[in-house]
Parts: sequence; structure tokens; C-alpha cells
Amino acid sequence: MKIYNLTKKQTLPITLEQAWEFFSTPENLSKITPQQMGFKILYISGNNKAYAGQIIRYHIRIMPGIRVHWVTEITQVKESYYFIDEQRFGPYALWHHQHHFKEVQGGVEMTDEVNYALPLGLLGRLAHFIFVGHEVNRIFEHRYKVLEKFFKVANS
Repeated sequence: MKIYNLTKKQTLPITLEQAWEFFSTPENLSKITPQQMGFKILYISGNNKAYAGQIIRYHIRIMPGIRVHWVTEITQVKESYYFIDEQRFGPYALWHHQHHFKEVQGGVEMTDEVNYALPLGLLGRLAHFIFVGHEVNRIFEHRYKVLEKFFKVANS
């Protein structure tokens, strides 16, 4: 199985507490997901803040006319510093997404690190080359731009 990695860093002019408040609230994921993905949260277990063992179910559109059910579990949490979500059911053979937060001069450095793999062997690799790799990158580029606007990051 070929495992791909995407790492994105962004500095936001907010406090660590503000970063944690926003990113550890599952409902905020819909605010930073491209609209054309038709992202819809169906269920969130427990409370409204990320905790180890939390289950979140969604529907997403992976291509026009193709919707999939996706279930993730928050597997690890260190409040204010990181949390990890992993796919339990969905379109990937592996999805492991780390969200890290670190105080830096001028705000908080947020790092997304995603390790993922596709099913279907060689066919999955071809799909990654043609479409999926670009799509995963586009989703995180979209998030970057939305977060810049949302938290009003000044351009240097």
C-alpha cells in the first residue's frame, strides 16, 4: 500500500486558546471545507469538543454525483496542543490527520499533517496521480485561504 503525506503550516494571528476553541469544535469543519464537497455532519458523539474516542459521521461528495459516508474517530487529544483524527469508514484505505498548534511570535502556528492511502492497489495509485492528490491539496489550500479571511491574516 502506497502511503501519501501532505503537510501544511499556517500562522494565524490568534491565541492558542482561540485556535483550540475553533479547531476542536467539529461543527467548524463545515466552515473550512469547500462548498462543492457537500459536506454535512450527520452525527457527533459526546459533546461539542474533541475528545479521545469521539466519533463523527459525515456525508461528502467526492465527485459530482458521488456521495460517500465517512466516519472518523478522534484518537488522541492534548488540549490546546494537538488532536488526531483517523478514518474508521470511508473512501480511503488509511486516513490519519494530525492537527498541531504552537504559540509563535504573532499568533499560533497551525500544522496539518495527513498520511493517507487509497484502496485498489495500482488503480488507486493511478487515481491519486490523476485526481485524488490534487483534490486533497486543493482542500487544504481552500482551508488556508478561508482561515486567512476568517482570522483576518495581514498579508506581508
